[in-house]
Amino acid sequence: MSANQLEVSTVNDRTRRGVFVGAAASAIIATAGAFVFTASASEPTPPPDPGSEVSSSPSPSESTSLRIRGADVSFALQNEAAGIQVSDEGAVLPVERILANHGANYVRVRVWVDPSPETSDLSAGLELARRAKAAGLGTILNLHYSDTWADRSNQATPSDWRGEPLPELGKTVERYTRSVVNAFAAQGTPVAIVQVGNEITHGMLWPVGRVFSERGDDWTDFLELLRAGVTGALAANPANPPEIMIATDTGGNATASLDFFDRVVGAGIPFDLIGLSYYPFWNGPLSGLAENLSKLATRFDKDILIAETSYPWTLDDGDDETNVVTSADQLPDAAAYPATRKGQREYFQALRDVVRGVPGGHGAGFLVWEPSWLPGVGADPRTGNAFDNLTMFDADGRALPSIEGFAEPGS
Repeated sequence: MSANQLEVSTVNDRTRRGVFVGAAASAIIATAGAFVFTASASEPTPPPDPGSEVSSSPSPSESTSLRIRGADVSFALQNEAAGIQVSDEGAVLPVERILANHGANYVRVRVWVDPSPETSDLSAGLELARRAKAAGLGTILNLHYSDTWADRSNQATPSDWRGEPLPELGKTVERYTRSVVNAFAAQGTPVAIVQVGNEITHGMLWPVGRVFSERGDDWTDFLELLRAGVTGALAANPANPPEIMIATDTGGNATASLDFFDRVVGAGIPFDLIGLSYYPFWNGPLSGLAENLSKLATRFDKDILIAETSYPWTLDDGDDETNVVTSADQLPDAAAYPATRKGQREYFQALRDVVRGVPGGHGAGFLVWEPSWLPGVGADPRTGNAFDNLTMFDADGRALPSIEGFAEPGS
């Protein structure tokens, strides 16, 4: 997720993405801004045995456990600085503690290179990592390689790196990645997973690493920059290297997902996890996600993580910023999962079933995007919060029933 995805999207762009086009698609406008936080690590759960056969159709009975269950909590420090509190059954607790109490085992945190003050910088990430470790949670580090939000439509090169040609930029990416991952290990909170770039469907570090342009498609420079990031992440802590995740925003689009990962695998870039952003109001119904996961698992024999997801618990707006989801028409599975507290809880139950049913046991798990981002903190200095009805806490900060979705069955 990024500020661009908090931006009003046109019908044509939604069509290109292969996503569901709602009747009333509203979102927030944003371009700059910044904030990041990073969470920490306890020992990650070992990956499941993928098995010897990959079936063609998913079945929830194939796997009963998801090894990654968590949330992106990068706004947490800003929320707290603004006086926002979250609670569970009357007890006010840090968000990571509430997640852990309900069965989560990971947090994800974003880090920007040189952001606006008191947003998503490395020091904030390290603080969240220490807090996560204290709560018994592992850390997934999300490197945006930008001074602000990065996504499919925004991948601005950090200001201090601009103008560097490809060979030098690649060295910069490798050094930077190694230094950030090292910083987490040095304070005793080594990251379990490094996400190399955020929603890099169209490349990263533009213009050098842009895949699609007026001159046509060119994957070469992007893939070299991606390789540099992976190399830096693996070199940072060779005694205990993190898993590498590469993530796109194509959760409901099998054609785009397969094409992207064909390119990465074909280039020989090592990675462990396929990451997908999946928001039903942008990416279509759960059936499309299930198809995509099945095809990816069958072709690449790798674990897949829903790296971002969320779902509305109400259509009401908690502030003056128009929300991303304002109408049931935007929800492709609204009949089964309405925008209510119960509907939100059942959406996460259904999502878990889809991920558990990935062929070969390759459904790694899911991460909820910013479940505690309540009104009071904007996406950037000019833009408010268009996601306040997609949280796992109500307007007063009280945990919603969907918080139960992190717990393993029978726990």
